Amino acid sequence: MKFRRSERLIDMTTYLLEHPRQLVPLTYFAEKYGSAKSSISEDLGIIKETFEQRGIGVLQTVPGAAGGVKFHVHVSEEKARKVIDELCTVMASPNRLLPGGYLYMNDILGNPAIVQEVGRLLASAFAEKDIEVVMTVATKGIPIAYAVASNLNVPVVIVRRDSKVTEGSTVSINYVSGSSKRIQTMVLSKRSLAEGSKVLIVDDFMKAGGTVNGMINLLEEFNAELAGIAVLVESENIEERLVDEYLSLVRLSDVDVKERNITVSEGNYFARRE
Repeated sequence: MKFRRSERLIDMTTYLLEHPRQLVPLTYFAEKYGSAKSSISEDLGIIKETFEQRGIGVLQTVPGAAGGVKFHVHVSEEKARKVIDELCTVMASPNRLLPGGYLYMNDILGNPAIVQEVGRLLASAFAEKDIEVVMTVATKGIPIAYAVASNLNVPVVIVRRDSKVTEGSTVSINYVSGSSKRIQTMVLSKRSLAEGSKVLIVDDFMKAGGTVNGMINLLEEFNAELAGIAVLVESENIEERLVDEYLSLVRLSDVDVKERNITVSEGNYFARRE
């Protein structure tokens, strides 16, 4: 089947977006479309320029006989600030307040458009790092973890509070919750994480960091390597933070239940990316 150039450009763009961080040889496209490598190179030049102008991502050229092109998701600072500002506006809604000063988050974590934007932002910050797995803890962090993993083209590993018979043998650790100071349990299937894996930990909300610190300790049981930590929201007024090196999109400063006021601001996303 012979492709017109317009069809070829659309199909190549779609393939690259669906396979981030995967090296694609020029011969793959040349054989697929029955075109010369020189034509494919010209097409990729157009796609590369469009990606960069629109703030979609970066198309990396890998030279050599075994080379090709590799797409990395990249969100421009302008776009990132717009998304984070919108997140702050949504987070500050008084309707989000629950009894006890808790915040309702399910509308955000259940919105595919918002979750996908969050996933792109977090993945963009770690796109150039050698990450092999995204890890989160059940349950609210799962949508964000999958969104990040989709943009990094890596699998997701889910840590649970108790073991499931369908997961086979597991590794279990006890950890101290940073906020409640209670001893809790984390469980991970032995089959889910290969030894030596480079892992990005992702979560929806971080207070003192006890849960994240527990996942870090769990990585040691698998001889895995921590490649980074990313959270949607961090709580600011914490006496003792158990985790230092992390990236956040939104910072929660204060919750006034009586006045029904939620104070939020942008997290350390831009400071950590510099």
